[in-house]
Amino acid sequence: MTATATPLIAAGTLLGGIGLFLLGMTMLTDGLKLAAGRALERILAAWTRTPLHGLVTGVALTALVQSSTAMTVAAIGFVNAGLLGFSSALWVVFGSNLGSSVTGWLVAWLGFAVKADAFALPFIGIGMALQITGSGTRRGALGQAVAGFGVLFLGIELLRQGFTGLGPQALPPLSSDLPGLALAVLIGLGMTVVLQASSATLAVVLTAVAGGSLAVEVGAGVVIGANVGTTLTGILAAIHATSNARRLAAAHVLFNVVTAAAALALLSPLLAAIHHLGVWLTGEGDAVTQLVIFHTAFNLLGVLLMWPLSGPLARFLLARFRSADEDVARAQFLDHNVAAVPALALQALRREMARVGHLALQLASDATRMAPVALPWQPAGAQATSQLTRQLQALEQLQQQVGAFVSDVSRQPLSRDVADQMPELLRIAGYYDTLARVMHQVGQQALRVTHPATVPPTTPEGHPLAALPLAFTAALDFFAAADPKAHDLDQVNTAHAVFDAAYEAAKAAVLRAGAQGLLEVTAAHEWTGLLGDLRRAVEQAHKAAQHLAALPRLKPTPPANGPASVTPGAE
Repeated sequence: MTATATPLIAAGTLLGGIGLFLLGMTMLTDGLKLAAGRALERILAAWTRTPLHGLVTGVALTALVQSSTAMTVAAIGFVNAGLLGFSSALWVVFGSNLGSSVTGWLVAWLGFAVKADAFALPFIGIGMALQITGSGTRRGALGQAVAGFGVLFLGIELLRQGFTGLGPQALPPLSSDLPGLALAVLIGLGMTVVLQASSATLAVVLTAVAGGSLAVEVGAGVVIGANVGTTLTGILAAIHATSNARRLAAAHVLFNVVTAAAALALLSPLLAAIHHLGVWLTGEGDAVTQLVIFHTAFNLLGVLLMWPLSGPLARFLLARFRSADEDVARAQFLDHNVAAVPALALQALRREMARVGHLALQLASDATRMAPVALPWQPAGAQATSQLTRQLQALEQLQQQVGAFVSDVSRQPLSRDVADQMPELLRIAGYYDTLARVMHQVGQQALRVTHPATVPPTTPEGHPLAALPLAFTAALDFFAAADPKAHDLDQVNTAHAVFDAAYEAAKAAVLRAGAQGLLEVTAAHEWTGLLGDLRRAVEQAHKAAQHLAALPRLKPTPPANGPASVTPGAE
């Protein structure tokens, strides 16, 4: 019974160690993301101007948050939010792969060299004290990260105890020949898919190699498979994501597959060179250090391979996955990857809201032009009404996506800045929704309204209805000024004042014409109703512009491939 119980206890310890390691990684990553807040945004904006800057930033930030997956998702989020160019994001992703090797060094230097009780438990205690006393603040988030760091190394200690208890026969024997290495790669890939963290797989492999359960060559094969396994998370995340998310996921897959193929092809000479280097530096060939150096070396090899290919690769990817951008009914800046990081989500939502406003005001302009006095009158018929209906349906779908996205973001811990701006953005979304619905009705009504007698060019001494086309012209000018992609609040306010004056003059002219018999009373009611709906739509657009302008200014929007440039009307 004792002989049976010991392996069972060791296996339970091993599983518990994996669980604690994953829990520590999650706490560390989430805590650092919350503690960094807008600082992460500023770092990425300032330190990704060149490929080398992007690479170094990817390495450094991944080493900090201890998750290449989280860094890849953050890069996708910054591209979607318009804060990072695609080429820069590409190098952040490549750098995140190299930065993931820092986990191996931490495990090798601290996980095996320092007693876990003396190292991990104080971190857990201090971290939880900070979190409890600073709940909802940056100090609390930092405390969560510190506690997670301690839990992570407590998990490594349990992994080591589990493999020690199971002994060298803990894992099935794997040969170092080609079939054995292929199986090792598949095991590493499968473990990473199940654990959803290559760092956890790396920690398991290092403890297995340290305990004698795996040969270095086989451990290297498992590590290569773990690198490939990280791509599945990106693939799954990009299935229904934006174009840029799918492009970066494709780049991530390509980087890891090419790197894995190169590492397998050079496995024996790389390990031999690393072994001789270790003997020369330390006088002994430590298996754990050898494996950590191998992990770093083949990721660095991948970066060197990608350096001359990055330009053609970026151009190739930018020419692909364009269908989502061409579909106006689909969000271009929102996906569930961005929702996981509230600061990114806010920026992405601001960008998408500007796009929603642009489409709503485009519908408003199209509907205004359908009035028989706005342009030379030509019956538009069913074709024009169906076009307005399609525009309204596209906006309704976008609004639904915005609502679902806000719900996803609201489930995350929010900073005060994000929490303050989210209700304002929902208010603005409501203004644009009302604007689109009212102007859809205006367009429908404009096709049925009685066409008045010929209205000459506008002069005060002219026809009694000469003020009518002025109101529609002023509305068109206002909708153009209020477009979030181009507007300046002073211009919006000026255009709004011009429309108000034109509206009052047109309404008075219609009522006078009806009273004098120049326009049928029924037609006069039709035109006053149409003018009233037009004014209501203008008021909704004016409120949206005012609330957008009151929000903090967005960062410059870089083009897809090149230096940053300021987008007009980013407010």
